[in-house]
Amino acid sequence: MSKRNRQLEKQVKALAEEVARLREENRRLKARVSELEERLGQNSRNTSKPPSSDPPSLPPPPPKTGSGRKPGGQPGHTGHQRELVPEADVDEVIPVKPTQCRDCGAALHGEDPAPRRHQVAEIPQVKPRISEYQLHALICGHCSAVTIADLPPGVPSGAFGPRAVATVSLLTSFYRLGRRAAVEAMQDLFGLRMSLGSVPACERIASAVLAEPVSEAQAYVKEQAIKQADETSWFEGASRTRVWLWVAFTQQVTVFLIRASRGTDIAKELLGQTLGVLVTDRWCGYTWWPLRWRQLCWAHLKRHFQAFVDAGGKAGRIGQALLVEEKLLFEWWHRVRDGTLARSTFRVYTVALRRRVKALLRRGSACGHGKTQATCRELLKLEPAMWTFVRLAGVSPTNNASERAIRRGVIWRKLCFGTHSEAGSRFAERMLTVTATLRQQGRGVVDYVTSSIEASLRGERPQSLLPTAAKAA
Repeated sequence: MSKRNRQLEKQVKALAEEVARLREENRRLKARVSELEERLGQNSRNTSKPPSSDPPSLPPPPPKTGSGRKPGGQPGHTGHQRELVPEADVDEVIPVKPTQCRDCGAALHGEDPAPRRHQVAEIPQVKPRISEYQLHALICGHCSAVTIADLPPGVPSGAFGPRAVATVSLLTSFYRLGRRAAVEAMQDLFGLRMSLGSVPACERIASAVLAEPVSEAQAYVKEQAIKQADETSWFEGASRTRVWLWVAFTQQVTVFLIRASRGTDIAKELLGQTLGVLVTDRWCGYTWWPLRWRQLCWAHLKRHFQAFVDAGGKAGRIGQALLVEEKLLFEWWHRVRDGTLARSTFRVYTVALRRRVKALLRRGSACGHGKTQATCRELLKLEPAMWTFVRLAGVSPTNNASERAIRRGVIWRKLCFGTHSEAGSRFAERMLTVTATLRQQGRGVVDYVTSSIEASLRGERPQSLLPTAAKAA
């Protein structure tokens, strides 16, 4: 009997071990299935993925509630139309007079002191202006030496002048044309024939000329009291090595860098010392910036809260509650921005809301859902940086401005597959900096690059990109 009992005990022990093993395996498989289902459920509404990556199966967002008003301009709305050019600036004035009365047909004579003005703008046919410099070689009558004339100061040694170089550089950067398409555009628009190899030559000239003003702009951004930053992937070289495109946005100047790393060292190169407020997402490359002077992007936080909702269960309920608080916060913020709510009142309102959000994050950090717990724990560490925009005027609650700025680089990467070399990356970051900054300041890009190349040919410094130069211009 005792032998039988011992056998049964061994079997029970073995079965218990097998059950424990199967339970552990079942737990791991459930966790893996949950992870895969969560990954399948990721989209632009609950992660930082772009909307272009959303699957066709994703249901469209609910339609916005209609206002009940008819389309178009509303009663009392100030109309907008093309402004007429002052008559003094018009190239040609053509008087048009009626010859006979519309009713009785009698002949009409006289002048209308205030005729109705109708203007038609047209682009004249553009023909390249080609200058030929004939460099004479003369023999000295005294010593028989042959002397060849040099090009006059300010004349480029290449085949194309400053405006042609600037236009090509703008076509391949801001307008994101491939080099072959840029050659065709120069032929079609300006009647200027170029070889394919002339395009990178023009890019090298523009890049070298813009290096100094871009470096000055980078130093300016580091000194600003409020800035936003973001980064995205980029491709460099024939093998399409992944590097990173960085942007730092301020109110008047925006600068870009392309570097091999997405780490803290590049963030410090871009942003300099910890001066002022920095608005970013939660990327760990910015953790060196003091929390008191950092603002987390609430657009990213909203997507995190939506991810909690999509996880379901307790995490989902916490996510729903956080979205309610986020909606209320931004209702108040929009009123502050529109001037219908005093900032002091806004600060008072947010005290209780902040406590509720912090309590929800604490609950989320122990909700039993792995990803939700990890995100909530990290947000609790960064929690002071969620509210800097409440405390300080002029700070945006999102880094949307930097994301809009970097989007042009993203489209460039998608259309042109990045850059082929380090020199190409320097051209890209400099042209992105110049075009973004000049558009912020309302300055012409072609004229600026043209004048910069002309200054370089004269041995002078190019015009600055800083706002003080814009006011002087």
